[in-house]
Formats: sequence, C-alpha cells, structure tokens
Amino acid sequence: MNFVYGIFKKNPDNREDIISVTSGIGIVMNIFIALSKIFIGFLVHSIAIISEGANNASDAMTFIVTFIGNKLAGKHPDEKHPFGYGRIEYLTGLVVSVLIIVTGLELLKSSVEMIFEPTRLSVTPLSVGIIIFSAIIKLLYGSYALKMSKKANSGALEAVGLDSRNDCIGSVITLGSALVFVVFHVSLDAYAGIITSLIIIKAGAGVLGDTISELIGRPGEKELALTLYREIVKTDGIIYAVDMMLHNYGPDAWSGSVNVELDHKMTVAEAYSILHALQMRIKQQYNVTMVFGVYSVDNDSPESREIRRIIGEYIKDKEHIKSFHAVWKDESEKKLYCDFLVDYKLRDWDATNKDFVRYMNEKYPGYEVILTIETEFV
Repeated sequence: MNFVYGIFKKNPDNREDIISVTSGIGIVMNIFIALSKIFIGFLVHSIAIISEGANNASDAMTFIVTFIGNKLAGKHPDEKHPFGYGRIEYLTGLVVSVLIIVTGLELLKSSVEMIFEPTRLSVTPLSVGIIIFSAIIKLLYGSYALKMSKKANSGALEAVGLDSRNDCIGSVITLGSALVFVVFHVSLDAYAGIITSLIIIKAGAGVLGDTISELIGRPGEKELALTLYREIVKTDGIIYAVDMMLHNYGPDAWSGSVNVELDHKMTVAEAYSILHALQMRIKQQYNVTMVFGVYSVDNDSPESREIRRIIGEYIKDKEHIKSFHAVWKDESEKKLYCDFLVDYKLRDWDATNKDFVRYMNEKYPGYEVILTIETEFV
C-alpha cells in the first residue's frame, strides 16, 4: 500500500497520514460495495443483501467521520486547548458508534418486518458473486486496518477494522441463506438479516463502550507506565518511584506525574539536575510530559532500616496492602510519615489507618503517625 502514500504525498510512518490514507481507502471501498449491494439487493428482492449494502454505506460514513476527526485532532494547541485537540478522536468514536448502532437497529426492524411480510426471493449468480467479492475485500481490508491501527495506535482504526471483519461474517451468513434457498427452496433471508443486524449492533456497542471509557478516564496504559518506571528507577540518584498518574489527551499525547524517593542528604541543585535531565529524556523518547514530586528518605541509618522492618512486619499478612514507601521520621516535630499502596478491594481505609497508627504508636510512643493511603492510577 506504500504506493498509495506516494500518490497522495503522505508519509507511511506518520500517524496522521496513516489514519488519513487508511480511512480514504475505506471510504472508496465501502461506497463502491454499498452501491453494488443495494442495487443487486433490490433486483433480487433480498433484504439481507440490502441490509449489507446499507451497512456498507454506514461504514463509508464512519470512515468519513474518522477522516474528519483525525484532521481536527491534529490541530495545534491554542489558548483554549493547551493540550491540543487529540481527544476529538474519542468524540469521533462516539459518533461512529451511534451511527453503527442506529444502522443496525433500522436493519433489524426491516428484517423482523420481512418475517411477517415476506417478499419473493431471487438468487442469481451476480448476487452470489457480489457477496463473495465483498466478503473477500472486507476481510482483506479489515486485516489491513487492524495492522495500521497498531502502527498508528488508533482506536478508531481498530474499530473500523473489527467492523470490516464483522461485515465479512455477515456476508458469509447472507451467502449461506442464499444457498439454502437454492438447494431447499426455503427462504431464511429475513433471519439472515436479523443475524447481520445483531452483529452490526454488537460492533457499535463495543465501540461505544470503549469510547465512553476513554472519555470518562481509563487508567494510564500499563505497558507505558512500567516502561517509565523502569526508566526512572534506573536513573542514578533515584531510590524508588511510585504514585504515577498518566493523563491522556489523545491516543498519542500524555502528561503525567510521579513521586520519586531521593536521599535526604541530596541538595536541591543536585535533585534539580537529575530530575530535569530525566524529564527531558522522557519527553523526547516517550512523548510524555512528566512532573515529579519528591520524597526525602533515609535508607542508610540503622534506625531507618528498623522502621522499614517494623512496617514490613505489619503489612506482610495484609493482603490488600501492596507496598509502602515515603517513610520519614521527623525528630524535631515528633512525626512519622508513611504511604501505603493498596488495591481497590480495600474498602475501609479509615479502619486500616487507625489500626496502623495504633500499631506504630506501640513501637514509637510520643510520635504522631501520619499515614497516606492511595491506589494505583495506572
């Protein structure tokens, strides 16, 4: 397909160009198939073939919406939207999903009506040929779109790729009903239309669910988070990293924050030098704008190691407490700080807080124990 990129002077390695070219191919393909199926469907009085044609017309519309959404999402940041317009792709997915579901419901209605008011079905070599041809084309294109969706990290392309594969399944079902009519003279056309409609609705519902999840706010990508954690903790001078948050402003635009543990003897200038270089590296390599919070910790003294041992004894039989960090004993203020990382199954945070404070007060009487409980965001 690289020759297509050459014709339109597009870069096959550029995310926006990949989505534009893939969408453009889908628009042309679906319009051609839709017109062919609808024309033949009316000729042979097949609601299943007409349903498929209408579905392909809907697919063309979804590709147009995806194409426009991609162009809008590529707009540069401005005063109103300093993080850019990347999230428009999720609004595009919302529109696409609604179009798919509405199309499926309309076709379902027509198919059910066909059961009670059947029309004479005529199966011709031409109708069978167009069904087979479209099934092959949709299968090939679906595989191509899914491949491009991974390359471009595009949920919209993944949705249309899966939808194209579902169309192939629908074509096979329609072909099967046609063959049954030829061999047994029994029309299952309306029922094939119902099955095809349900496949369409299911695909639309899947896209809708994914899009709503993105708009509400999913956890940051686990693989990206783990990669960033590894990048951070391998940096000289950083003891540990925790509490990462990743905020998505489009499929390829992230901002985030993370807390890092630094030795309490480190100067502000030393900390700045380390964290600034790390921030630039993460931005250049992973396109993530990262902000750092700092914990000052003492891992060297016997007293600090003893505190960590005591806390470790406490959490070892607590199944919902995953780890602890940010341990700091303030001698002047008589305060002892600690953070717990817990899973989402821990419901009663207050009870955990009170139990831990009681436990630590027995070990360190006279100290105010300040516990922060938090969950993972990625």
